[in-house]
Amino acid sequence: MTATASAPDLPDRYEDALAELERLVQAMEGGQLPLDGLLGHYQRGSALLALCRERLQAVESQVKVLEDGQLTEWTGA
Repeated sequence: MTATASAPDLPDRYEDALAELERLVQAMEGGQLPLDGLLGHYQRGSALLALCRERLQAVESQVKVLEDGQLTEWTGA
């Protein structure tokens, strides 16, 4: 894991990170945050996005698909 994913203030679960990211985006799109609040939300969102991407890449590298009786690497197609 990278330093981003091991930060103690980031959620342990992908689903929790994604839910928090969605809440941050909604708050930012609402247009009611002061500039400092927007910056803080953006920084937190960037860390959450990196965590989500890292977790997805880790899962993709482990997923196998059964094709014609053989296990093959999942290509994501």
